[in-house]
Amino acid sequence: MEVPARLRWALSVLDPAPGDRILEFGAGPGVAAALVCERLTTGHLLALDRSAVATARTARRCVDHLAAGRLEVRTGDLAGLQVPDASLDAAFGVDVNLFWTRSPAPELAVLTRALRPGGQLHVCYGDGPGGRDRVTAPVAALAEGGFTEVTVRRGPGGVAISGRVP
Repeated sequence: MEVPARLRWALSVLDPAPGDRILEFGAGPGVAAALVCERLTTGHLLALDRSAVATARTARRCVDHLAAGRLEVRTGDLAGLQVPDASLDAAFGVDVNLFWTRSPAPELAVLTRALRPGGQLHVCYGDGPGGRDRVTAPVAALAEGGFTEVTVRRGPGGVAISGRVP
């Protein structure tokens, strides 16, 4: 299967280290999850999606990573995510519309608690419609949500809005 440019771009932004503890929200069918897990040795990825169909596809695609303990797959929404405080090094999502279609304050509150101090959030979008809104709304939301060092990066296949937990 050919990996879409937006997922290759998101993976380059995330740049997971072998021991990182990572959340992917809006995991879809698990393509990005498989790519991240290939880089993990002692680390762990939690793949979250609201769709049971999507999480079942992720589990089928990544059965070896599940068996090795590098991956956990959950069905649910980001606002309701339950993980220990400061238990994640990074979180990312690709083409998750909530960051530019409405206020993501509840989700950002969850991420602020879940990410360790210095942990990073990456909101990534593929090239396509929505241009300015896909950048300006998430930049403002991350800043309002207490994230620091909010940056916008453009690259082959997409754009990423990143911030750090103080």
